[in-house]
Amino acid sequence: MSSLIRHITLDAADPFQLARFWAEALDGSLGDDDAPGDPEALVTTAGGSMLFVRVDDRKTVKNRMHLDIQPQDRTRDEEVERLLSLGATVQGDHRRPDGTGWVTLHDPEGNEFCVERSASERTDG
Repeated sequence: MSSLIRHITLDAADPFQLARFWAEALDGSLGDDDAPGDPEALVTTAGGSMLFVRVDDRKTVKNRMHLDIQPQDRTRDEEVERLLSLGATVQGDHRRPDGTGWVTLHDPEGNEFCVERSASERTDG
């Protein structure tokens, strides 16, 4: 039998606050027992789960691994604007005039992730 990914784990200065961002970003939910100040927080989404664990070390270099997210019910550009309103920041804009490309964002603690085009944008253009 092979192994499965149980959840993606991210180090965080404030696990609860970062988990709240990702729960909102991915339309997920926080664990019922998660609260501010907890050393861990779990987000469950339709695509899997993410565990946030408190660490004292601050992020200082680019991530070696990152998430690529694809909006389901809005365009890439609408999703980027929504994520910015939740506290993300733009790291790099790689959108092209023909509609292809992606946007690299930072979550509130500086972890990189990319927003790709939605499935309908890929088939429409």
